[in-house]
Amino acid sequence: MVNKADSNKARLKRHKRVRGKISGTAQRPRLSVYRSLEHIYAQVIDDVAGVTLVSASTAEKSFKNYGGNKDAAREVGKILAERAAKKNITEVVFDRGGYVYHGRVQELAEGAREGGLKF
Repeated sequence: MVNKADSNKARLKRHKRVRGKISGTAQRPRLSVYRSLEHIYAQVIDDVAGVTLVSASTAEKSFKNYGGNKDAAREVGKILAERAAKKNITEVVFDRGGYVYHGRVQELAEGAREGGLKF
């Protein structure tokens, strides 16, 4: 029998470990990223109040392109930063969700920085 490691289980373990150390407040909310095969999702969350302040994803009806590539991830980052600016959010804590800071996660972060978010 072949024993293959469950990569999502390992990711969730990393995510829980990181979440024990970072938290979002009203002054500096948490930018959380979730990545699936076809889409990428991002939220700006105030953990103290337990409220999602802003969100953006490639699964929205207004998003026309394919959502599973780097270009789409960068676009989601820019959209999220634009929506956050409307709510006077300029600084966030980046939560990569247990994913490696590479590829689509990195592109989303760089897109958010281009849009004006600081982290």
